[in-house]
Amino acid sequence: MNALNFQRYQFNFVLENPLRLDFYSGSLLRGVFGRSLRHISCMTKMKTCADCALYRSCPYPAIFETPPPLQHNLQKFSQIPSPYLIEPPPLGGKIYQTGETISFSMVLIGTAISQLPLIIFAWQRAFALGVGKYNSIARLINVQLAGQSPSVIYDVQQNNAVQAHQALTLPAIKPTNRLTLQLITPLHLQKQGKVLADDLTAKDLLMALVRRYYLLQEFHGQNYQAPDFSQLAEHAQAINCEKNLTWCHLQRYSSRQQQKMRFDGVLGSINLTGELAPFLPMLQAGQWLHIGNKTSFGMGHYSLGV
Repeated sequence: MNALNFQRYQFNFVLENPLRLDFYSGSLLRGVFGRSLRHISCMTKMKTCADCALYRSCPYPAIFETPPPLQHNLQKFSQIPSPYLIEPPPLGGKIYQTGETISFSMVLIGTAISQLPLIIFAWQRAFALGVGKYNSIARLINVQLAGQSPSVIYDVQQNNAVQAHQALTLPAIKPTNRLTLQLITPLHLQKQGKVLADDLTAKDLLMALVRRYYLLQEFHGQNYQAPDFSQLAEHAQAINCEKNLTWCHLQRYSSRQQQKMRFDGVLGSINLTGELAPFLPMLQAGQWLHIGNKTSFGMGHYSLGV
């Protein structure tokens, strides 16, 4: 498996007035982050990025909506995965009171890791101007490397530079022929325009994971070499998939399209049994990189168990 750098960061804010979050807040957080990042990055103030002369050098599209390559050896891309994803607070509506701390995480991938200082500033500005329906304001306390032993890499009170750190080193995963994926956020995986649920197969799941990993590696990593997709698909075909899934119907407001939009997914568990060895490293990495569509909203987040 080609190497790909990524890291998870936890942002901790304290509320200066109450904030109400709906059942799933990933869309809200992505929206306020994108608007703030564009405001501080854009020099030309054009309405659409694609028409701007700085489109392929500006940090806003590079991070938030990465431009597809002008040319590609194998296919033409209309879009490619962004080098970030937001992991919102746990599912379930909640009202945060004044003085409470709200925490969420962000995974940066490949070249986006070097943009962490700009990203921190964008989040600070977003919450300083107000988030949510009632423009709730919060101030950043610190940013941590997320994990079992979180370490602070930026502290607002100290007003220091972001501390240097290494990309995440994944813990070893033991060889096994059985794994369970427990979905933390809804999985939105499409096939022929249909969101998969009871008809989801191991091949659908594993090849989506493979494609996402290698697209991220190709466009945001280094020294890309394509795997044998046909051989991997053949392996995936032989793996058994047992599911315990329920539908999760979500709704978000698209400021671009000026309307509410549904983005359904499924929650529950997926059990994989068979020769998993070719997929174990990607299944491990997928706990940080997520799987399926709308991963930048935080969807497709899972944990592994036996």
